[in-house]
Amino acid sequence: MFKRTLPMLLAAAVCAAAFFSTAAAAPLPAARVVLGDEVFLRTAERDLHGRCVGVITNQTGVTSRLVSIVDAIKADPRICIKAIYSPEHGLRGDRAAGAYVSSYTDERTGLPVYSLYGKQRHPTAQMLAGVDVLLFDIQDVGARPYTYVSTMAYAMEAAKEFDKEIWVLDRPNPIGGVQVEGPVLDPRFKSFIGLYPIAMRHGMTVGELAQMFNVQFGIGAKLRVIKMEGWRRSMLWPDTGLQWVQTSPNIPEWNTAIVYPCTGLIDNVGLNAGIGTTKPFKYAGAVGLDAYRVAAVLNARNLPGVYFRPAYWSPFFGALKDQQIGGVELDVFDPYQFQAVRTAVELITAVRSVSPRTISISEKPLATDWGTGTLASGLTEGLSAPQILAQWEPALTRFKAIRAKYLLY
Repeated sequence: MFKRTLPMLLAAAVCAAAFFSTAAAAPLPAARVVLGDEVFLRTAERDLHGRCVGVITNQTGVTSRLVSIVDAIKADPRICIKAIYSPEHGLRGDRAAGAYVSSYTDERTGLPVYSLYGKQRHPTAQMLAGVDVLLFDIQDVGARPYTYVSTMAYAMEAAKEFDKEIWVLDRPNPIGGVQVEGPVLDPRFKSFIGLYPIAMRHGMTVGELAQMFNVQFGIGAKLRVIKMEGWRRSMLWPDTGLQWVQTSPNIPEWNTAIVYPCTGLIDNVGLNAGIGTTKPFKYAGAVGLDAYRVAAVLNARNLPGVYFRPAYWSPFFGALKDQQIGGVELDVFDPYQFQAVRTAVELITAVRSVSPRTISISEKPLATDWGTGTLASGLTEGLSAPQILAQWEPALTRFKAIRAKYLLY
């Protein structure tokens, strides 16, 4: 029987191999949003008039069909491209947070890749040689400390200095364009993770931010925003029908972005956010913390859209490698209602109430991260979460009024 079956199995294997070698990949579902880069590619020949471009991008700079903007431009003989510029984490998004990013020549395209997160964070005259129009095509996550918008601002300043145009190819804010949460950055704490007085969760697209930076904060570059088609402010990422591309090593999925404005800045109060695990930014805790007590306190607050599960974890790397950490996992069951920044303050004060010694306040780093000294002072003075949040409301109200002038959708 084996002798008769073997030829049949071999024949089946050959047929299967032939099928899989020729079968095309299943098509991606149609997106409900036309991205700014797709609008650009449709109109580039008409709008550029033969001028050459340089592209500020990384692995997220793709069309809705997941084609790299650089590859799409290289495939179009009507568009002249001179250089690529990469932000924090590098062109491929494979460098750790804060890691030095070097310049090099890209083997795939033959183009120079100039790092904007190395020795230089502003494009220099040499980097811009032969470039008439800078294109910015990077997916942001909707939180002020994420450095891609600072790279955009520095590129706008260079465009102004060297008389170049800069076009921002707009992309969705993955955590929506409705919710806006403080604090608004105090200019005294300006840094690369916060250049301008905008809210922690700003509810704006990169194109809208670019307009605000250019006019409200006085950059004055020759700016053009290539708008999306079909995006609405009420949309979260899944509503767009677009495929998520990991924006940085610790934001692998879109729903990581929703918790990033909550847990992304808790390390400077002595809490671990799950960095070094498979769920970055979805945990909050510390060594020796009673997970069940913290979860009980937080769930009693009945915060919108989130449930806190008692959890324990051990990071695979980092300062707490292999140590057991106790705390909570954030289960965001309604991301439309979830208030990330409010939840962060509630979380810190809940840990303080359960284990006061767990919370350590590093005033200067905390002020730089949060863009305000009021969080550190409020924690030191024993203020409640609502009292801390109330301090941010006047500046937030002013920001919302300014923000309204620059909304495109």
